[in-house]
Amino acid sequence: MPGNPIKLTDPTMMRALAHPARIAIWTHLGLRGPATATECAEVAGLSPSACSYHLRTLARYGVIEEDPASAADGRQRPWRVRAVAYLIGSDSSTPAATRLAADILAESMRSDAKENRARYMNRRDEYPDDWRQAAGDLQDVAHVTPEELNALRDEIAEVLGRYRRLDAAERPEGTLPVRMWVDMYPWFGPEEVPK
Repeated sequence: MPGNPIKLTDPTMMRALAHPARIAIWTHLGLRGPATATECAEVAGLSPSACSYHLRTLARYGVIEEDPASAADGRQRPWRVRAVAYLIGSDSSTPAATRLAADILAESMRSDAKENRARYMNRRDEYPDDWRQAAGDLQDVAHVTPEELNALRDEIAEVLGRYRRLDAAERPEGTLPVRMWVDMYPWFGPEEVPK
């Protein structure tokens, strides 16, 4: 799909995406495929009309779109995800409002990811052995220059992109959604950067 990952730079867009109901809707469409406002409303805990508002907001920012081809009849109005992967970065020229919006979105998504992880951890003994063996945490360290870190992030995004498979027809039998979260932050203080 186009725009995976999308580089987020618009503070208004980031604040809009950080809304918990929109995260739930966006995630549902990314995991389960096309759905109507009524179906998304159940996931987000909203009325269908409130959900329609959030769907239109997500569409305005290009992360979802209408999917008339998946409608069972002419009355349905299903939506599908366009982008689920995103990158947020900043430098010294990034306006404070953009940095704040990025922080809000990152914390909202991180909180959602932590809840996802906690649900798994609380029920991991119920999962089959092959899934329990495959799931888990991976921590590592990379000694890199800023240029190499950018290249590494691009390589990771490329690898993950091969497995994203937003179109259900591209997924092999037995495929289930797995949340991937990659943090890349310095393990050093700013005073340690060579001048």
